[in-house]
Order: sequence, then structure tokens, then C-alpha cells
Amino acid sequence: MNKVVSKDGTELAYDMTGTGPGLVLIAGAFTGRAYFAEYAEALSSAFTVVNYDRRGRGDSGDTTPYAVEREWEDLHAIQSATDAQFACAFSSGVMVLLQAGLPFEKQAVVEPPFRVEGAPPAPERYLERLQEYVAAGNAGGAAELFMVEAVGQPREVVEQIKQTPMWAGLEAMAHTLVYDALQLRDSAVPVELLASIDVPTLGLYSNASPEWLQRSVQEAVAALPQGTVEGHDGTFHTLPPETLTRVLSDYFLSA
Repeated sequence: MNKVVSKDGTELAYDMTGTGPGLVLIAGAFTGRAYFAEYAEALSSAFTVVNYDRRGRGDSGDTTPYAVEREWEDLHAIQSATDAQFACAFSSGVMVLLQAGLPFEKQAVVEPPFRVEGAPPAPERYLERLQEYVAAGNAGGAAELFMVEAVGQPREVVEQIKQTPMWAGLEAMAHTLVYDALQLRDSAVPVELLASIDVPTLGLYSNASPEWLQRSVQEAVAALPQGTVEGHDGTFHTLPPETLTRVLSDYFLSA
């Protein structure tokens, strides 16, 4: 494990795996460095993979009050420390990448959850309720709100997860659900922001994801000056590590 200090003094933990051009992985909500270990291992056959814990997660520090700009500075610190050429962001982590304004040579985004036509409605007072749970020290309430109302997992499945060791880890990062909600703004496709990003960008989605998530990627890529979109076999909101390795190798390493 390596560490770098961000602009505000927060220590960020990251691993570097493999050889080749540098590729930063940017996690979405409720995931961190440990979750992407399998991806890092697969991708290390073609890249030097930079797998970091976003602030407030895993071995990275945190500061209060939170501001979205701090995570953009974090990504700057990670790239400066590793000299990574490429980036791949997942789910709500896509907005950290897009708003950071870093000069990556190429980048990829995997299923940003913009609420396009056909998407389920956002939970009522979602951000406010998350903040209330966190302020009250009710990490479990925040986690359950996200998993049941935002993601759509059956409540009985969440109740089963609560009985496993996994639940403690989810509660430990539940406060960062507020961070992702703030990064996503109003969850609409940020057309003006996307139009300003003149970086070759590959948008990816799983063919097994709901149609609205696939459409979210397609609409986001359509707003980019240099965007390409592809769908591949996978599971809900997830592409297999071997698929991602093949696709990113083809895209990032082509002339």
C-alpha cells in the first residue's frame, strides 16, 4: 500500500499493480480499493493499475466539512503521484472524473447512473435523508436507504446482508453515500459539462443492466466531443474483469 497527501492534507491510500501505462480506477458509491482488487489483478496484464480508496473509505483519511472539490483534488494528487495516463470510473465515481478536469490521454466511464427517461424516480428527499442518518450516527439507516430505495434491492435481501460480516464494512463507509449524492448533482445528464470535455472517452454498459442505465451511458457519450459507446455481456451494473481488461486494452492502447 502507498499513500499520497491531497491538497487539504488528507492521506489517500492506493495500490499499484502490474506494468505498462498507468490506469487509475475510480470507484462508485459503496465500493473501494478492496472491491476492485480482482479488476486490478486482471488489468495488470496490460497496465500499471492505480487502485485507490476515495476519501472516507478503507485506508484513506477524511476531513470535514466535505466539499466535492476535495475529491477532484484527491484525483489530481493520485495522478501526480503515479503519472497515470488513463482513467476508468465506475457508476457515481464517473462524476469525480468528469469534474476533476484532468488531462488524461483517454478515459472510460462505466454506467454513470444519470436518471434519464425511464429511470425509476429518485427517492424522496434522498440527499437530505442520508445527511440526517449520518448526522444521527445511524450508518445502517443510510446504508439501507441507498440499497433499498436508490439501488432497488429487495428489503429481505438487505436484511440477509445485515447478518453477514459484510454489513460492518458497508456501515463504515455509509457516510460517503452523501459524497456520491453531492457529486451527482441533480442526477441529470450534465450536458454542458460533457460538452466541455475534449478527451477521447469510452462509455461502457452491461447488456444485463436495465435499459435506462444503458440509455444513461448512451446519452452521456452523445454529449461528448470525442465519445464512443459499447455494450458488453455482464451482470447488473457490472462488467466482468476479463471483459473490462480486453475492452480497455483495445481502446487505450490503440493508436
